[in-house]
Amino acid sequence: MLRIRRARLEDLSPITEIYNDAIIKTVATFDTKPKSSEEQKEWFEQHGERHPILVAEIDNKVVGWASLSAWSDRCAYSETAEISLYIEEGHRGKGIGKKLTETILREGKAAGLHTIIARVTEGNEKNIHILKTYGFFHIGIMKEVGRKFGKLLDVYLLQKILE
Repeated sequence: MLRIRRARLEDLSPITEIYNDAIIKTVATFDTKPKSSEEQKEWFEQHGERHPILVAEIDNKVVGWASLSAWSDRCAYSETAEISLYIEEGHRGKGIGKKLTETILREGKAAGLHTIIARVTEGNEKNIHILKTYGFFHIGIMKEVGRKFGKLLDVYLLQKILE
């Protein structure tokens, strides 16, 4: 049975494994080198009540995660966050991403956030579909801003205003 909950420090290993797999195999992130435990611990510590990290568990095993991260360190952006979502390869297409998205948006609203921004690399139509299902709308395209796997890639910007 699927369970969504707040991430704990002991979840950092499976979170890192899922993320590192995405780094190596996908264009979902523009990181190109796997993250170390120390780097991920620093990332984890930058989150909290205002910028939560959630995990999805099946049979007590973390199979996905979502986070809201500060969009900018400039004070005027304090009510804006960026969403991230990663699902373990063998568990994609089973509704876990939708449930994580729904829950993290609810958590963001409860934390007092106003706007959520998503950056989605071209070729990730499933992610765009999930986001649009939850009220995100297209706000722009950054053309050829990242190179991964030998190809220059566009990034689509989407936004949701929490109501």
